[in-house]
Amino acid sequence: MNIKQRFVGNTELKIDILGLGCAPLGGNFVDLSYEDGTKIINTALHSGMSYFDTAAWYGFGRSERLVGDHLRHKQYVLSSKVGRILKPGAVQNPLDFGMIDPLPFHVIYDYSYDGIMRSYEDSLQRLGLDRIDILLAHDIGAFQHGAENASHFNDLAKSGYKAMSELREQGAVKAIGLGVNETQVCQDALDIGQWDVFLLAGRYTLLEQSPLECLFPACEKAGTSIICGGPFNSGLLVGGDTWNYSKAPKI
Repeated sequence: MNIKQRFVGNTELKIDILGLGCAPLGGNFVDLSYEDGTKIINTALHSGMSYFDTAAWYGFGRSERLVGDHLRHKQYVLSSKVGRILKPGAVQNPLDFGMIDPLPFHVIYDYSYDGIMRSYEDSLQRLGLDRIDILLAHDIGAFQHGAENASHFNDLAKSGYKAMSELREQGAVKAIGLGVNETQVCQDALDIGQWDVFLLAGRYTLLEQSPLECLFPACEKAGTSIICGGPFNSGLLVGGDTWNYSKAPKI
């Protein structure tokens, strides 16, 4: 495939308009072996795809290890996420977290300066790669954290954003943003800094277009791109040949 590319925000980074989300490769809600994951990544690469998205959360590090193994020495653009630190010790029932056969870790949320830096460095170690191109603060928002979100968002606003911005300024990453399932937190985040991109999952689909009303215009004004995750509602929807995406900002 000859996949078109677009710039991320106002950066010099270009990504494919179609990328591979690697949550299932960590065993999130699906039982995939290492060999299955290998075939999926190789098929994507052989098809001309170069943009991949992963996170520490996916299989508690399992997805990052698999993705790193198969992107090493390849041409790629990679996004991964910060805000969760993996600690040794398996969870009692992985299915409570939507995981099948994850690595033996559990998650601690930390959106502070130190937490962001540690999460970033830990991801590089698991990936076995020397760079992450797009760094996203993962799953922050009221739906995810409930009453605790105010504290987490304050950590991000007061110091976590500074860590991400410094990594961008130093050239360690090329773009920064959020990777979330909630529209409002993206709107709120626009007030605390200059974000290059929001990976917004499940909120701009064939069933829901609420971001068109406020978020997308605000992102266009701020120069923040949108990556639409799960546009078919995680496989619930198929088709859409007549759908008009013209009102969405660039991804």
